[in-house]
Amino acid sequence: MVTLRPFRSGLQGRLVRWHLLVLCGMTVLLLGVQTAHLYREAKGRLGERAMTTSRIVASLPAVVRAAGRGSQDAALNTQVNAMRIQAGADFIVVGDRRGIRLAHPLDDRLGKPMEGGDNVAPLSGREAISVARGSLGLSVRGKVPIWAGGQAGTQVVGVVSTGYLMPQAWHLVGAALVSLLPWVLLALALGTLGAVWAARRLRAEILNLEPEQIAALARQQRAVLAALREGVIAVDGAGQITLASGRAADALLTPSTPVSLARVWPELAELHPGAQRQQNLELRLRGQPFLVNIEPLDGGGFVAGFRNRAEVVALADELTHARGFVDVLRAQTHEYQNRLHVLSGLLQLGRHEEALRVLNAEIRADAEFRQLLRDVQVPRLVALLAGKRERAQELGIDFQVAEGSLLSPVWERHADTLVTAVGNLTENAFEVLAGQPGSVTVLIGEDPDGVQIEVEDSGPGVVADVLERLYTRGASSKGEGRGYGLAGVHARVQALGGQLRYVRRRGRTVFQVSLPPPVGVPVSGAAVGA
Repeated sequence: MVTLRPFRSGLQGRLVRWHLLVLCGMTVLLLGVQTAHLYREAKGRLGERAMTTSRIVASLPAVVRAAGRGSQDAALNTQVNAMRIQAGADFIVVGDRRGIRLAHPLDDRLGKPMEGGDNVAPLSGREAISVARGSLGLSVRGKVPIWAGGQAGTQVVGVVSTGYLMPQAWHLVGAALVSLLPWVLLALALGTLGAVWAARRLRAEILNLEPEQIAALARQQRAVLAALREGVIAVDGAGQITLASGRAADALLTPSTPVSLARVWPELAELHPGAQRQQNLELRLRGQPFLVNIEPLDGGGFVAGFRNRAEVVALADELTHARGFVDVLRAQTHEYQNRLHVLSGLLQLGRHEEALRVLNAEIRADAEFRQLLRDVQVPRLVALLAGKRERAQELGIDFQVAEGSLLSPVWERHADTLVTAVGNLTENAFEVLAGQPGSVTVLIGEDPDGVQIEVEDSGPGVVADVLERLYTRGASSKGEGRGYGLAGVHARVQALGGQLRYVRRRGRTVFQVSLPPPVGVPVSGAAVGA
């Protein structure tokens, strides 16, 4: 238990007083903000309530007839005032097209012009919520036009104004603040106790910290930095590296700190990055591309984490492959479930011959598709194409592998690149069609110059503003967070000495992938053309 003793005039006492001063100031500020918020909310709530009541009154046949005639009616006034009492409003006023009162809570004000100057909108056919001063005082009003015959869009013959005087808004605010008062007092009490406790703990645990404890904390910090897979450096306001993890020191060839950032990494130093947070900057360090994330520090300087771009691309490729196979498995599961349900239903209905025809048709279609892939001897690519076929059936897209497609087993060593390229290009084609009827065709062939792959779809093609930066990371017309798949395919194809091209042919979109033969392996075969 914390025992309260008189505060000394030293650091401990000043910290407690400053803490309490800030706490009280924040409490007053928050109460003021909350009061203003509650006041606006109360006005909005009363305005909506007034608008709802005005709409109901404006739709009453008696009100429509009276407004159309422009004449007062004692029965109408009685009916409107009864509704005012039920709605809890301070007034409901019905006026004709000239703004003359036909109904009012005070009988002596009937036949007189409505006050407040806020009838322009309703008499123009628009509903409006306003705050204005009328004969009863300042109020929140909901104003609705009265239409001839009760049909919206016809001639405006009058206006209904329902209002709540401002004391009602302050009454709602007061009730809300009273409900908050116990929590405010509790917060102040807990804040006072917390200030005393924090001041005592500060003296006991920080000012009296032992050297061994400081050394242990430093060792823990070094261990954390060494465990990070990213390189991490801390740079002060003068551009000196004051802290570097083991991976950062190896990458920067910096055995000890402090050292000038401009000397070991000039490109990062030239950015002057300390002012704002930046992510995924692509910078070069001794010719190698790195992705850099920068977090500014208060008082100047920044912390930078960086990683070799090749490692990031490899992880992204693994994730892309995993996600693609998940989509393939899900599509296959859905399709086979649908087929099993159809067969089960036909068998339960005793329609065995029709079930047999359906089964034979599925077997024949699968056999024909496998026949098309008989000469493609890279198993992972064949599995991907089979899965994409199921995915296309799920989306209602006609998916075909061109007859005569072939690929020899020597390309197994580049199976990852082939799967990445075909998987991304076919998925992009599916997304372009966006559930609309269309077709996608994959052509695969090889010749002495290498392998050629074409993915052709009936979509509209690449939009003009994306075409110039088609293979740049983030280039996409599909929104934020997209445009990385095609850039990854382009990078992997280029890394093997190949090419990725985009063309429009006979009104269809075609992406062409060309890869040279694997080093030291002769390739034979005939190329497949479109």
